[in-house]
Amino acid sequence: MKTTVKMTFSRRGFIRTSALASGGLLIGFNFLTACKEEVQPPVDIANLNFNDFNAYIQIADNGYVTIFSPNPEIGQGVKTAMPMLVAEELDVPWDHVFVKQAGLDTDKYRGQVAGGSQSIRQNWAVLRQTGATAKQMLINAAAAKWKINADEVTATGGIITSPSGEKLGYGDVVKEAAALEVPENVVLKEPKDFKIIGKDTLNVDLDNIVTGKPLYGLDYKKEGMTYVSVLRPPAFGMKLKDFSDVDSRAVTGVYDVIQFGDKIAVLGKNTWAAMKGKKALKANWQNDALESTEMHDKILLDLLISKKGEIRREDGDVDKAFAEADQIIERIYESPFLPHNCMEPMNFYADVTEEKIHLAGPIQTPEGTAAQVAKLLEREPEEVVLELTRMGGGFGRRLYGDFVLEAAEISNKAKKPIKLIYSREDDMTAGIFRPAIKYKISASLKDGKITGYKLKEAAINSNMYGLIPHFFPAGAIANLRIESANYQSNITTGAWRAPYTNFLAFAEQSFFDEVAESLNQDAVQLRLDLLDNVVDGADERIQYSASRMKEVIKVAADKGNWGSTSEGVYKGFSAYYSHNTHVAEVAEIRMQNGVPKVSRVTAAVDCGIVVNPTGANNQVVGGVLDGIGHAMYGDFIFIDGKPSSTNFDTYRLIRMHETPKVDVHFIESERAPTGLGEPGLPPAGGAVANAIKAATGKRLTKQPLLKYLTEAETQLKG
Repeated sequence: MKTTVKMTFSRRGFIRTSALASGGLLIGFNFLTACKEEVQPPVDIANLNFNDFNAYIQIADNGYVTIFSPNPEIGQGVKTAMPMLVAEELDVPWDHVFVKQAGLDTDKYRGQVAGGSQSIRQNWAVLRQTGATAKQMLINAAAAKWKINADEVTATGGIITSPSGEKLGYGDVVKEAAALEVPENVVLKEPKDFKIIGKDTLNVDLDNIVTGKPLYGLDYKKEGMTYVSVLRPPAFGMKLKDFSDVDSRAVTGVYDVIQFGDKIAVLGKNTWAAMKGKKALKANWQNDALESTEMHDKILLDLLISKKGEIRREDGDVDKAFAEADQIIERIYESPFLPHNCMEPMNFYADVTEEKIHLAGPIQTPEGTAAQVAKLLEREPEEVVLELTRMGGGFGRRLYGDFVLEAAEISNKAKKPIKLIYSREDDMTAGIFRPAIKYKISASLKDGKITGYKLKEAAINSNMYGLIPHFFPAGAIANLRIESANYQSNITTGAWRAPYTNFLAFAEQSFFDEVAESLNQDAVQLRLDLLDNVVDGADERIQYSASRMKEVIKVAADKGNWGSTSEGVYKGFSAYYSHNTHVAEVAEIRMQNGVPKVSRVTAAVDCGIVVNPTGANNQVVGGVLDGIGHAMYGDFIFIDGKPSSTNFDTYRLIRMHETPKVDVHFIESERAPTGLGEPGLPPAGGAVANAIKAATGKRLTKQPLLKYLTEAETQLKG
């Protein structure tokens, strides 16, 4: 007898389940509604009479609301979470809300940037006030219609009610309300009264994502546009000498070949023609200054050991603490360059005409990029119109508008609308990379305590992003010196997910574990003891909160069963503050055929009020997996200015069967939200490295961890 069951899937569960299907899977129904009974089709808003209420809100005459999301969406969930803030204070049912992506508009919006995990934090008050203001104006309009005092009127769920029980929908008074004076003061809800904030909410784009609707930059099309592929110098430090485009122009579908600077653009009927035409180009390059990873290693070590750097912070008498120490521990930690590897390669649409510059595509910094385009083409900023699309990953790469500038320059020269598309090889070899970095960390120990601490950074182009000197352990150790030095390279580097801290957290958290071992102390207790030395607010330079950090440490240790043992399970701990958020993680690994496999990670997170628990959980899980994957496998070197890997066949990413279970525990809070897209990543590498030490006895100081674990074992056997 067969039993029929109704299945429901989370996004993660759906991916895992479909991956098990032997012959693939074709979904022929609306995934979001297929498991629900009596589902009504969504309201067709195309013909509704919408009234612009303010820059963020449109209200239709039937009470349905469109809320504009101003910030770029790169998968961090702001297109859902930001409208939730407006809807909460507007007090409208979420199922009556439609969300649209706003384009660049410097008059209506501020801070239209996706970077640094700051979108919700910086707009928390603004968006709530926007919703509350609109609600108050609707109340005022209803009160005027009823000829009563507005204080006597209430509004909830999109319905306004008078003391006598009369009711009006928002749509009934929206025209009158939009004409009223904007109130100077509005009352915001207390967290206990939230109906939308703090509730699990599906991503507003999920239906379109799952069913393949156009959302992303690569989906963007305009009638008459030409596709473009660009040949760039094959190595950093090379410049174009000359080229022949005879074979390229002979390719079917190739329309034109245009040189701009040291680059050559091939314009074609479609991406296939443009990319095939690019491959047919014959170019000669001249070398300027070719750099290699081997060269960088020597330079950075020299900076670290022999050269004096810039002092970023100095407390107490560090030299005296080290001179009087019973023991000194010193280690050097090393990390490679890393590409961003967004799932969606760089792309952008540009149509430069005498009237305007029309741009559209995935960019994290629309305002700054639009200004750069205007400057490049010697036009007024007001002439630039920029539409935002959803992004298939950003991780900092799309903070930089180099590919937008390319698109605009090509369109300007070609005098036609074009769509620039990077191949995966273009994306990996002509990118903005995480800089290679080395840290030297030293601690002086006396009478069983840490008396002094020195951290020195040597990095490629680190003056752009360098370390932050006022994070932990600043304030926790009386004698402390933070120092940095950098080498200016012609390899383009920039922000990579959780800049400043993505590797520094690994180095410091690995180091503190080693200190704890030397002092015969529990690793968690060592951190708590150090934090006991910090009084929140006593040093205004310190950016983290000792009390909040201690809480996440205790919760992670408790939920991760720190101190308990299970056969074959080895644990590592790490805690870090970044992007205004405190995170602690316990990683568990098991050895499989001599190779460590991360089986579980327990994370405790204090990010203030959690706006959308579903989205927040996804962000932390994604950050943890990203941190583990790159710490264990990410390796990228340059040989004579040329990247060693050009595609995923030679660049190692974490695979599905290598991803652990991640349990996330948010600290309940009524504080304003802080960052979440990045803070889960920094502690992950350190927690895994500390677990590997517990399992193998090998203390790894270089990433990728598996590469150097193998080297350590080979040397041991040799």
